[in-house]
Amino acid sequence: MSTFSGISTALSSLIAQRQALDVAGQNIANSNTVGYTRQRAETTSVPSTTVPSMFSTGTAAGNGTRVTGITRMGDVFLDARVRTATSSASYQTSRANTLAQVETSFTEPTDLGMASSLQQFWSGWQDVGNAPDSASARAVLLGQAAALTTTIGDGYRAVETQWSQLRATTATAVTQLNTTAASIADLNGQIRAISVSGGNANELIDQRDVLITSLSGLAGATTQAREDGTVDVLVAGNPLVTGSRAETVSILGATTMAGGIGQPPAGAADPVRLQWDRSGTPLVLEGGSVAAQVTDLGTSGPLASTATMWNDVATSLATAVNTLHQGGQGTGTPASTGLDFFSFASGLPAATGLSVAITNPSDVAAADPVKGALDGSWADRIAQLATATGGPDSLYRAFVVDLGVRTDTASQRATVLESTRSTAENLQLSGASVDLDEEATNMLAYQRAYEGAARVLTVMDEMLDTLINRMAV
Repeated sequence: MSTFSGISTALSSLIAQRQALDVAGQNIANSNTVGYTRQRAETTSVPSTTVPSMFSTGTAAGNGTRVTGITRMGDVFLDARVRTATSSASYQTSRANTLAQVETSFTEPTDLGMASSLQQFWSGWQDVGNAPDSASARAVLLGQAAALTTTIGDGYRAVETQWSQLRATTATAVTQLNTTAASIADLNGQIRAISVSGGNANELIDQRDVLITSLSGLAGATTQAREDGTVDVLVAGNPLVTGSRAETVSILGATTMAGGIGQPPAGAADPVRLQWDRSGTPLVLEGGSVAAQVTDLGTSGPLASTATMWNDVATSLATAVNTLHQGGQGTGTPASTGLDFFSFASGLPAATGLSVAITNPSDVAAADPVKGALDGSWADRIAQLATATGGPDSLYRAFVVDLGVRTDTASQRATVLESTRSTAENLQLSGASVDLDEEATNMLAYQRAYEGAARVLTVMDEMLDTLINRMAV
């Protein structure tokens, strides 16, 4: 091994330590970059190429060091765990948010809520029963009845508005899903081209992983890695991204709640659903916020059950009151009997408009026909519907209690799953994020090694100078 080879050995160290310093500098520069995974320069020693012979001067040292690659310090298993947890947490959070919005539309317990309107309505009947000859009490009752029908109509329309907003949000999310898938496919193509040419595509892989995690939150995506550096992305077991090609998904179905949930009949519904554009086959997602939104828009979702409740309460109210009211007697001349108190459309009373059928206070049937026009017992009988089993009050109370329980349960479940997702993310970050203290230590080590290699190079230069220029002088 000649003295000249020592220069090559020192030079290899200078190059390797400089490259390692570049990697440390890249880590520090991206210490606050979302999704960046720290990197490490992998070095290996270069063995001696000297072939032993009878003229060998001794055991030869190696030929220095070289950088064999730059490794991403990520963990594919932790990455997969984060995606799975993100899918579950996004699904449950979306469902909890929908239930919470439904719950806020009831404004209970307040004076503006349905329970208060029902109480005032039944109290109006009691007042008429206590003073059947009072025209003002009858007029107040009609006003309270009109306010009650308005409350029911407003409640139903609030559900319709929320359904329409959720439908628009879901359509936007599907567009985002397609855009994200296309971006992943494009990154796959770039990563494959760089990897084949021997380049470093770590930063592009970071960007791709961020998009895949985002896609997991939308549609519950999973991945399969390929040898060329690309990944296939699957949703519901079907390929959404294959290499540099991405499939697209469409959202179909009604754009109004009445058409989406079929009220009534449910069998006539055109439900909101997803479909693969290329094959035209249905897509039923297994996780992510889009899956939750499509479920919430369906006939078994909380919005459909709320709409059904409003119609059931309106039907129960109108049917029960009308049945009794038809058998009572008003104070008019001639005495009015057989009149409906409410008018409504069968099947969709809350949607099409429940209204008060009578306008003349004297037509309020408060009296038992056999007891005379100034009797108030019939009004008392109608007022007792407030406590009737299966009546509008009991239907409404049962639904509100059930909604509160479901909302609280969904919220707790979402909190637990978000905690699980956060734990998985923290574990991922513990291995992938940049530690500035560690990078500073590495930089110091690379600096010292660089200085040592430079010193070796100086010594070699001085030795060669002595050998070439000063021998025999």
